[in-house]
Amino acid sequence: MPTLDQLAADHTDLDADDLAWLHRLTADWQIIADLSFADLVLWLPDRERTGFWAGAQMRPTTGPTALLDDISGTFMPWTQRAMVHLAFDRGRLMREGDPEWRDDIPVRVDAIPVRRGSRVIAVLARNTNLLGVRTPSRLELAYLDTAADLSKMIAGGLFPDDGDRSDLADTPRVGDGFVRVDRAGRVSYASPNALSVYRRLGHTGDLTGHLLTDLTRQLVPPRRRPDEESLSAVLGGVVYKDAEIETDTVSLVARAIPLRPQGERIGALVLLRDVTELRRRDRELLTKEATIREIHHRVKNNLQTVAALLRLQARRMPNADAKAALEEAVRRVGSIAIVHETLSEALEEKVDFDEILDRLGRMVTEVSNVGNQVRVIRVGEVGVVAGETATALAMVITEVLQNAVEHGFGTDEHGEIQVRAVPMVGRLQLVVEDNGRGLPDGFDLDTSTNLGLSIVRTLVESELGGILGIEAAHAPYQHGTRVSLDIPVA
Repeated sequence: MPTLDQLAADHTDLDADDLAWLHRLTADWQIIADLSFADLVLWLPDRERTGFWAGAQMRPTTGPTALLDDISGTFMPWTQRAMVHLAFDRGRLMREGDPEWRDDIPVRVDAIPVRRGSRVIAVLARNTNLLGVRTPSRLELAYLDTAADLSKMIAGGLFPDDGDRSDLADTPRVGDGFVRVDRAGRVSYASPNALSVYRRLGHTGDLTGHLLTDLTRQLVPPRRRPDEESLSAVLGGVVYKDAEIETDTVSLVARAIPLRPQGERIGALVLLRDVTELRRRDRELLTKEATIREIHHRVKNNLQTVAALLRLQARRMPNADAKAALEEAVRRVGSIAIVHETLSEALEEKVDFDEILDRLGRMVTEVSNVGNQVRVIRVGEVGVVAGETATALAMVITEVLQNAVEHGFGTDEHGEIQVRAVPMVGRLQLVVEDNGRGLPDGFDLDTSTNLGLSIVRTLVESELGGILGIEAAHAPYQHGTRVSLDIPVA
């Protein structure tokens, strides 16, 4: 399905500023759909003025839908729906007298011109399923009155507001709690859900007649309030803004939309949402994440302690083979410690494995006999992998790099080891290739008794569920060894 931007680019003369205006409108039009109990369709005028394209669609959560099918991306000829055409040409709200029948559903269509500055750039069609219409309650009348004010603001180029938008992901919706305040910030109507939110704060009576800002100050301790300017601006309905208000036991988000149907502010719509449970879960998650990071930090410290003890023991070993075995163990423990150190700094149980690859390359060459004579080069990016995958993969890379350094180059030889990452859909291919001496004659992976290769094979095939391959190096290297890993990843 084409996006709003694609449809505008392919079929209309709308510029970047027009599109930005329409995106701000559609970011908030769930409120209008819910207040209107109606489906909304944004119609974009065709470049050739032969009709309109449905750029986007929104269904209400407060009533039955009038559009059973998604019509986004469809074309409507100029003459098919006169109300849309007239609203665009005349720049004012239009309403059809008789309902349309769609799939045995009577639908009333209102057409609202979307004005930006002095131009009408689109039309917002409001489609109401008349089967859901009944004698309206006070709540429904308050909803419809507010929807009418917002519709006039759209037609007058006063909505959406071009001020700062909130970045709160849990911003309230109409059904969470609806409050209408007058120009002075006094409550003229509050929905039952809004009353419930304030009862959680400790208010026992009705909200009607109260100055919402003053009432909230009485219920929320000064140390828990947002700054006074934000509190007054949002709860007084002065600015288009969100604010979070907390007591020791309750958290709520308030959102204000000033109403200016004729240009001058007459009051505001204030939406309220009780987010106490969401904040409690957020705190639990933060506590768990901090605990997990602390565990990884302590595991890293313990592994470094083990590595230091092994290193001390290796220095005291008179036997060269035993000393070499302990030094290999130090490197293996060190590679696991690097993963846990990275996890201790991460916000999730995932790590950037490219950083680990670079650190492993430096670790292996720095502690080897060849020193800076052999360079480890990474080509491509692995990206982010799960922590359990990273631990096994780090050990594999350490062993492969150590084998390449130890068996591929002498103490006076210069060389290069290339670690090449080839990400694929659902899989990861890693190739470690060097220009060293190459494989010994008669080498067979299946019959090899080398401890490092045994560890690599077990980890790749059993832990990672992958495939291991070892062969002679390919071009551009004239000689050397090529180790390939093919493992499944999320």
